[in-house]
Amino acid sequence: MKPRFSYQRTAALTRVEVVMVIGVLFMIAVLLLPVLVSIRNPQRPLNCVNNLKEIGIAYWVWAGDNNDKYPMAVSVTNGGAMELVATGNVAACFLVMSNELTTPKILLCGQDKHRVWATNFATGFDNSYISYFVGLDANESKPQMFLSGDDNFAINGMEVKSGLLQLSTNAPVTWTSGRHAAYNSHVWTPARYRFVGNIGFADGSVRQVTMDELSQALQQTGLATNRLVIP
Repeated sequence: MKPRFSYQRTAALTRVEVVMVIGVLFMIAVLLLPVLVSIRNPQRPLNCVNNLKEIGIAYWVWAGDNNDKYPMAVSVTNGGAMELVATGNVAACFLVMSNELTTPKILLCGQDKHRVWATNFATGFDNSYISYFVGLDANESKPQMFLSGDDNFAINGMEVKSGLLQLSTNAPVTWTSGRHAAYNSHVWTPARYRFVGNIGFADGSVRQVTMDELSQALQQTGLATNRLVIP
C-alpha cells in the first residue's frame, strides 16, 4: 500500500495568540492566589474576628455583674481595673475578666509575630501576651464606640507605641502592614485597601475595616477624641 501524504499545513498559534494566552493564565493565577492562601491557612482570616467576639462577650458578662460597667470604668478597689488601664496596663483589664475569658490564648492574634502565647493568667501575665487594644471610654450606651481591636496602628506612617493613644476624629491613622492583608487585594489595589484591621465595638459586634473605613468608624464613635490603650 502506498503511503499517503498530506499537504495541509499544521495549525500553530500566532505570536499575538500566545501573548493573549499568557495574559489570561496570568490573570487566572492572580485571581486564584488569595483563594490558595486561604486554603493553606484556613484559620487566619477569621482568627481575630472570633477572638474579638469572645472578648466582647466576656466584657458583656462581666458588666452584667458590675452595674453594666466595663473593667476600665470600675475602680480597682471595687474589683475593676480603671486606674491601672489608664496607665497603659492592658493586661490588668483582662486579668479582671479572666473567669469570663477562660483562656488567655484568645488575646493573641495568630498573625502577631511580635508576641508569644500565654498558657494561663498566672503571675507574670502582662501586655506582652496581648494583641488587642482596650477602648478606655467604651460603654454600652454608645454602641459604636471602640471596645477592643487590633493594636497595629500607625500615625503619619509611624507605628504607635504601648500606652495611651488619643485619636481625634481627623487623625491620620492607618493600619500597619504587619498583620492582616485584605482578602481581595491584588498587585494593582491602592495601598489604603491592601490591609485591614478588626475592631470590636461596644455593642458586641466585630468588623473588618480598611484604612478608609477606620477613619469613618472613628467619626461615628460620637467622641471628639478616642482614648485607646495599646499593649
